[in-house]
Amino acid sequence: MTDQVMTIREMCDEYGVTARTLRFYESKELLFPIREGQKRLFTRRDRARLTLILRGKRFGFSLEDIRQLLDLYEMDDHGETQLRETFQKAQTRLAEMEAQRDELNAAIDELKAQLDWGAERLASYETMRKAG
Repeated sequence: MTDQVMTIREMCDEYGVTARTLRFYESKELLFPIREGQKRLFTRRDRARLTLILRGKRFGFSLEDIRQLLDLYEMDDHGETQLRETFQKAQTRLAEMEAQRDELNAAIDELKAQLDWGAERLASYETMRKAG
């Protein structure tokens, strides 16, 4: 698929998204398919943008952040501004994700401790019932 266009169905199959998702991204000015009546044809540029959109979503970026970063590609500086901004946002997002992971690990440890306590209590009730 070098410079060929893809239909909306082909895009859905290739990227595992729904047609509704593609139309939504188009409405948010993230994708710019060629319109032929009701038909949408996605170019190589659209495919590259969709790859970045999906990656950004997986990393927890907002659609507005993604749109702003994609728009920076249009600047005539060989992608330096886009890379610099993406790098900074990615560092911030990584720190947020690590903090969330640490909070989740702490909650998991606390829940495990509570389950251990509960198991001990249940075992003691069983022992008392048998003795009783």
